[in-house]
Amino acid sequence: MAQRGILAYGAYLPFHRLDRKSISATLGQGGGKGTRTVASYDEDTTSLGVEAARRALRALPAGAPPPTALYFATGDPAYLEKSNAATVHAALGLDPSVVAYDFGGGVRSGVGALRAALERAEPTLVVLSDVRTGLPGGVDEAAGGDAAVAFVTAGAGPLVAELVAAAGATTELLDRWRLPGEPAARQWEERFGEAILVEPAQAALGDALKQAGIQPDGLSAAAVSGTSPRAARKVAGALAGAGATLADDLSGTVGFTGAAHAGLLLASALDTADAGAVILSLSLADGADALVLRATDALAAARPQPSVADQIAAGGAPLPYPTFLTWRGLLRREPPRRPDPVRPTAPASHRGEAWKYAFSASRCQACGRRHLPPQRVCLECHAVDQMELERLADVPGTIVTFTLDRLAFSLNPPVVAAVVDFDGGGRFQCELTDVDPSTVAIGQRVEMTFRRLFTAQGVHNYFWKAKPIATEGGRA
Repeated sequence: MAQRGILAYGAYLPFHRLDRKSISATLGQGGGKGTRTVASYDEDTTSLGVEAARRALRALPAGAPPPTALYFATGDPAYLEKSNAATVHAALGLDPSVVAYDFGGGVRSGVGALRAALERAEPTLVVLSDVRTGLPGGVDEAAGGDAAVAFVTAGAGPLVAELVAAAGATTELLDRWRLPGEPAARQWEERFGEAILVEPAQAALGDALKQAGIQPDGLSAAAVSGTSPRAARKVAGALAGAGATLADDLSGTVGFTGAAHAGLLLASALDTADAGAVILSLSLADGADALVLRATDALAAARPQPSVADQIAAGGAPLPYPTFLTWRGLLRREPPRRPDPVRPTAPASHRGEAWKYAFSASRCQACGRRHLPPQRVCLECHAVDQMELERLADVPGTIVTFTLDRLAFSLNPPVVAAVVDFDGGGRFQCELTDVDPSTVAIGQRVEMTFRRLFTAQGVHNYFWKAKPIATEGGRA
């Protein structure tokens, strides 16, 4: 096949964690060992995807051509009758000529989007994101996890991983299903999925290894995942018995992240791979897909920060289980004594796209003052229409003052509002997220993150918040 591969990648794990033991401690059933990642009350698959994509784009080598297309895959879309890929596109500030498309409907859409991107010669940004949940006390609730991962693929350039082989097999299988509007998937007894999925997995694996011209013992890392944990474990055990080195499936620390999981395991393997390492990604869902990639000499200098392992280690203290249920909409609690939020209007959101989604300020070309939000008239020298847009989403800042609001509408009170001075100029008041209110301090360094402020009358209101900059020891 013509040379294809990965130019850059980046992963995003939410800050919050749920200790599985808290489920059984509360309900008397369910749970298990370890933790799972939890998307915050202000995160969804779109905002998770934006964060992963930002990291992948930052990891692009200097001089690399920008993506010409964006593919967004998720099993839990924020909108059904609207493009979520377009929202990711806007938040990244991509050029209008970059086309954006949604892949959705099931776990396999993730690896499907990645395979479609790898088949394009032009640079393509593919974003895989999922939020996994289930009914309280169920297996999906405890075993699931929330995450996003992004790759920039191309047919040329300083690839960090070359595609060696790709194979797949499809099986019509009613092992898991969820109708639109239902809160959780249903499934047959898991032995059924195990009995059916092992065969297509072995077929895809055998085809990919044959294309690559290697045996299982020639694999540096084999990452196996799937909608049937028993089938995935059986296939992984056979690989290990044949001499393959198995990669951590992250089930004990992250959980199964659905459409994002095959990509997340691939990113985790690339984080530690040496040049020349051969990595297998095998995903079992409605059949199976096998990808074999070889790490290149360019990988060591192009790894994104933070790594998957760093993000696992930097997770917050375990959430109380009732808080998790509240964030998931499964436990309705007394709201603050304030009016419900009002949905944003479509015309105003469209007019303010550069500010609302891309977080672009304006800088006066006459005197250099930076304005947030963008202005036509300079507040310093009063020059009119001499502004240039300047994206600040990746510019850090410093808290100059803050307050705690215990009455404002929020699923996670109190609301922490802070005034932030951005490096290079510009001051803005915004909400803080992923933070313990008792640790907020003047002088604290923060960075911007794309979040969903609220949902009102069926409209998601996306904007940017600040969060503490992570350090090697955890949070700043």
